[in-house]
Amino acid sequence: MNRELTKRLHRDYVKVYRISELISNGIFLAFIIAYFICASIWEWTLLPGWIALFICAVSLVLFTWIFPQITYKRFQYELFENELEIQSGLVFISNVLIPMVRVQHVELESGPLMRKYDLASVSVVTAATTHKISGLKLGEAQQLKLRIGSLAKVDEQDE
Repeated sequence: MNRELTKRLHRDYVKVYRISELISNGIFLAFIIAYFICASIWEWTLLPGWIALFICAVSLVLFTWIFPQITYKRFQYELFENELEIQSGLVFISNVLIPMVRVQHVELESGPLMRKYDLASVSVVTAATTHKISGLKLGEAQQLKLRIGSLAKVDEQDE
């Protein structure tokens, strides 16, 4: 990928990713606490609770602090006239070229947490799979969606 033309996710995406993971880990922790309460009432063994608490702590560190930063640094995309190139991955880096002639449609998504930070995701749907670019500013995501949509249109001479 050409470094000058390569685009990255917005920096706020790291915040959204971390908040989302904190919510998930909080729910997991609530179940662990419920288990400890039930275990003390009905005299169950505490070992599963301690194991789950350890897993929750590891998950908190990995998915809340380490992975969001790596995802932000490794994810990049570049839109060309005939294709979209997406590079992503944590340990193993994948680089995908999506030919515009294979694009069936483009979707724009934004959940409540992403809307709070004015972010959105663009999903590029082909017959084989869906490729997602999450964490773009809403205006940039709308422009990217429109640009991909216009580049992916079938020319009338091709029919």
